[in-house]
Amino acid sequence: MAIPKIKIKRLAGSNRAESLPIKATSGSAGFDLLASNDREIVIEPGRRALVPTGFSLELPAGFEAQLRPRSGLAWKHGITLLNTPGTIDSDYRGEVKVILVNFGDKPFVVRKGDRIAQMVLARYAKCRLEEAKELSGTKRGRGGFGSSGFHSSGRQKSRKRSRI
Repeated sequence: MAIPKIKIKRLAGSNRAESLPIKATSGSAGFDLLASNDREIVIEPGRRALVPTGFSLELPAGFEAQLRPRSGLAWKHGITLLNTPGTIDSDYRGEVKVILVNFGDKPFVVRKGDRIAQMVLARYAKCRLEEAKELSGTKRGRGGFGSSGFHSSGRQKSRKRSRI
């Protein structure tokens, strides 16, 4: 299968990207996104900030770019993306920006070149919604949140008790 090529444009002017997104390892699913802000951005606890990346994309039809948090920032500092995953549609040509939120207890400083998020490129299915009067039945039915067979402890509910 051919590897799709995604066009990426480094933007001119203030907040220009010093480098383009890169994958940290050959097994990385996502590209690291770097902050391109010329001035430090301080995100106080409970606040959010829109952080520029300094680039825009041209995605082929049938593709999206998903913006996701970095686990290290979330664990160490309480920093995550407010709308995760954020979606970049194939017809969007504006600058890619990241909405960071600080759920930590200390101010967080974003400097130019900091790794702030990751971007995963994904294909999606084109489909059409069709209104129906009835839907087919399933074992789960209309069960709501938590109805798929898991206890609050995270252990799967057993259908039958087994003796050990």
